[in-house]
Amino acid sequence: MPKRDIEDEPLDEELVESAAPTVGERLRAAREEKKLNLEDIAAQTRIPQRHLESIETAEWDKLPAPTYTIGFAKSYASAVGLDRTDVGDQLREEMGGQRFANSQSEVIEAADPARTMPKWLVIGAVIAVIVLIVLLSWLNKRALEPAVQPAASTAVVAPTAVSRPQQQAPAPPAPAANAPVVLTATGPAWIRVTDQGKTLFEGMLQPGKTYQVPQTATAPMLRVGAPEALRVTVGSAVAPQVGPSGQVTSNVSLKGSDLMHGGAQPVPTAPVH
Repeated sequence: MPKRDIEDEPLDEELVESAAPTVGERLRAAREEKKLNLEDIAAQTRIPQRHLESIETAEWDKLPAPTYTIGFAKSYASAVGLDRTDVGDQLREEMGGQRFANSQSEVIEAADPARTMPKWLVIGAVIAVIVLIVLLSWLNKRALEPAVQPAASTAVVAPTAVSRPQQQAPAPPAPAANAPVVLTATGPAWIRVTDQGKTLFEGMLQPGKTYQVPQTATAPMLRVGAPEALRVTVGSAVAPQVGPSGQVTSNVSLKGSDLMHGGAQPVPTAPVH
């Protein structure tokens, strides 16, 4: 009987270890708890959705080098509120040394002399590059020489040009106060439009898709995951970009007057590393 108890003890430890959630399970659970899908995480982290799916399912053969994979997992962890360092350490243990060993073997492997580039070919390539540089410099010089002569003739004609009154281009008409505000995606852009705490629209706008802010909204606000992928128009006028490129931006007023006169007061979210 004592011998049987001793043999059963390691099995209990193995059961405890196997019950611990993997990195992929932890990340998926945290994402689902925040009611986010993989498209939302991809928009925030700029990581391809197929890599996020492979991390959740532990399909390491579909992921890039371990260094990049661990970096992806850390960015995913930050997006769902988990500890970056803890997730990175656990993932490194789960991946083990197999993929690292493969990478090292590729670096240490001796080069095959049969696949080495011949010396004469290297010298020929260097000479070809030098000849190409000299040729481009000569063509560039030839292209600049004719531009010197018109400069002298311009000085002679200048007094006649000065005597003519210069006409200023008319300023573009200001958009009407009730002009419609339209959001158009130039790339994948996750947005959320609210009005006094009520969500009017939330989701991913694919390139070419639009969303028009209801004119009945009294204080519409915008949160966008990729400001550079969103084009905002007020009537026929194009508003400035609503936030810094690559940063999640919140509290952007979608009133036409605020968008066109800089009163939107966007609040950028710290970028995820």
